[in-house]
Amino acid sequence: MTLSIREIDEAIKEAPIGVFDSGVGGLTVAREIMRQMPNERIIYFGDTARVPYGSKSQNTIIRYSRQIIRFLRTKKVKAIVVACNTASAYALDTIETELDIPIIGVVKPGAKVAVDATNNGKIGVIGTEGTINSGIYSEFIHKRKKDITVVGKACPLFVPLVEENWIKDSVTDEVAKRYLSELKESGIDTLILGCTHYPLLRSTVRKMIGEDVTLVNPAYETALELKALLEEHDMINTSNQINDSSRYEFYVSDAADKFKQFANSILPYDIETTKLINIEDF
Repeated sequence: MTLSIREIDEAIKEAPIGVFDSGVGGLTVAREIMRQMPNERIIYFGDTARVPYGSKSQNTIIRYSRQIIRFLRTKKVKAIVVACNTASAYALDTIETELDIPIIGVVKPGAKVAVDATNNGKIGVIGTEGTINSGIYSEFIHKRKKDITVVGKACPLFVPLVEENWIKDSVTDEVAKRYLSELKESGIDTLILGCTHYPLLRSTVRKMIGEDVTLVNPAYETALELKALLEEHDMINTSNQINDSSRYEFYVSDAADKFKQFANSILPYDIETTKLINIEDF
């Protein structure tokens, strides 16, 4: 059977969006995509067997990203979101040249909004060691405006605290206080939550950094940029023929039950199944 151009166009529009992260943090991006584009299908992969990425080398992160993308391509995705700041920093420039579908990371959208938000020209960035050491946020910020001061702070314990669901815990408060006191004293008026796990600690960060600092959530900004990108290419799904259980699929490389439990605590609906795959096969 030969499909018409119209049928091909509709098939592309109804194809899913691939989203991947080193673990559960990318669920904050998936959640924002669900809110901004409720008709879109999502294939999510969390690399829970190899989390965290922040301490890995660039070559390792590129290898991991290629494996995950090969898996997502088997699901016929129409676009890919690298919902991991470390992978966006270390792998995106390499892998985007290898693809024939749109792919975006979470760094550029957050950097852009931070530049627009700051009044005193001092922007803080918190992230994994990999993200901070890469200098990727400083690079994008200075491309937009050269005279901005960027103060980076690695907060490596935030990821395992979120992964353990210790979001509202006195231990997390103490860790956040130690990490953020230096940033608070630096005089920043804008702070980028430079890891997709960190929006889940937003209230804790707000309490420690103060009410006068604007918090930038790259997960939210990435969903908006993705929407604009799909609209530009006429790839927005306008069909509303399937329910949530069919619209969204979740895959992990380890600890599927733990992932499912965490996902159900932050997503707008309860997921029924999380499938375990061996990502090293891809």
